[in-house]
Amino acid sequence: MSGTIRRRWAPAWLAATMVAALAGPAHASDLAVRVTGVRGGDGTIHVAFWRGTDGFRDWTRTAREGTTPARDGAVEITFRDLDAGRYAIIAYHDEDGDGELDRFFGMMPTEAWGLSNDPEISGPPDFDPAAFELPAAAPVIEVPLNY
Repeated sequence: MSGTIRRRWAPAWLAATMVAALAGPAHASDLAVRVTGVRGGDGTIHVAFWRGTDGFRDWTRTAREGTTPARDGAVEITFRDLDAGRYAIIAYHDEDGDGELDRFFGMMPTEAWGLSNDPEISGPPDFDPAAFELPAAAPVIEVPLNY
């Protein structure tokens, strides 16, 4: 390719590269989730993220999940490279270690649980009161457990 042709295509190549960079994925963020109010050290603390209202509370449709051993007081789990967007978190203390949030008659949790933003709820939780934006969220989200 001659130097003249390269010089002619350089501005077009630069513009195309910039457009591709701007259209690429949104900035990824790291976020620590601090689960507070943990009572006892049995089992694990399970933290799950949902992105958007579709599938919220459906444990087969989480955007990201993590667990850490339970410890009296508070535990923290850091999630790396989360895409920018709107998320909600449900955390629970899996005291019996069966990998599930135990419920009375399949509805009312019998293990401690919490939501991001700690909204007051009556009935099944909705996405919007628990939702927060990344990367605008603080570097640490606190989720208090309800026993």
